[in-house]
Amino acid sequence: MMRGADLALILTGVLLNAVAQLLLKAGARSLDGMSISFANAGPLLERAAFSGPILAGLACYAVSVVVWILALTRVDVSVAYPMLSIGYVVNAVAAWALFAEQLSGQRIAGIGVIILGCWLVARS
Repeated sequence: MMRGADLALILTGVLLNAVAQLLLKAGARSLDGMSISFANAGPLLERAAFSGPILAGLACYAVSVVVWILALTRVDVSVAYPMLSIGYVVNAVAAWALFAEQLSGQRIAGIGVIILGCWLVARS
């Protein structure tokens, strides 16, 4: 069974990763309407490089990697890696709340399966 401190470390890494995804999504919204082409690569990259949400998302990713490495020093990868699935749950709910993305019954059922799977792995 996973210790509380180990679970907290893993969840911190997972949540940082989930926040990074949400920030990248918010930053990607600032790129809406720009055509993706080789000719437009410069302005597209420039806008992305100076987007606050994109930069914050990348920073969250960097910190999450450090936290994840610390977690892997304490927890078997066969236990820690499946816990990354919690990020799917966090992102699905946050995308629903922040970006008005749909949560169908089928998605909710899938989220329930993920939660059950993570609980089983954590207890092993």
